[in-house]
Amino acid sequence: MVVKVGINGFGRIGRLAFRRIQNVEGVEVVAINDLTDPAMLAHLLKYDTTQGRFDGEVEVKDGGFEVNGKFVKVTAEANPANINWAEDGAEIVLEATGFFATKEKAEQHLHANGAKKVVITAPGGNDVKTIVFNTNHEILTGEETVISGASCTTNCLAPMADALNKNFGLKVGTMTTIHGYTGDQMTLDGPHRGGDFRRARAAAENIVPNSTGAAKAIGLVLPELNGKLQGHAQRVPVPTGSLTELVSVLDKE
Repeated sequence: MVVKVGINGFGRIGRLAFRRIQNVEGVEVVAINDLTDPAMLAHLLKYDTTQGRFDGEVEVKDGGFEVNGKFVKVTAEANPANINWAEDGAEIVLEATGFFATKEKAEQHLHANGAKKVVITAPGGNDVKTIVFNTNHEILTGEETVISGASCTTNCLAPMADALNKNFGLKVGTMTTIHGYTGDQMTLDGPHRGGDFRRARAAAENIVPNSTGAAKAIGLVLPELNGKLQGHAQRVPVPTGSLTELVSVLDKE
């Protein structure tokens, strides 16, 4: 049995998910929704500045593109409620736009012609189970229709904090993520769309102090650590790669 997947948002996360799924037996991406044309999406998949060339054949077709001979349909709907995932058999949607990262918004994919389940590739809020595998995935029952895969930093932080807490007892902690720059920063100095003076600086030429929600989100993954961590971020001039430092006060040596 093949699990058919749709991806909403074919940016950095969406494309990396697509690449990974190509190597997973029994899982297939059948549809992508993004507000651009198939030729552009195929080009961005095939040629990636930071990840290297895609290891496979990509060919643009009417209404989508083929990857190693398998057709992937491409649509450009702004509203998830208008995406006909069922037409292509997509049962699970990866919500990777960053714009529909709450349960209420993600549930727009679950209409009559929609999907059966949604995985948000970002923190999803208090009313959604936030999952970091090998840390709290055992809380899943299979009955969930919307879950969150947390953020990249939370996926880095949670296993560390969990191991420290289980073995030594974690009283309080401060985490700092040294984080590659992202698409919400300016390439050259210019007005930031969110009004942030720091992120208005050229990303590849500056170390930019920034906020992070990872410390707060740890409480969604590990409720016993809720409120015990605070977090800081430094956006650094590299296009990929990040690390997280955690300084903690423990109950025992």
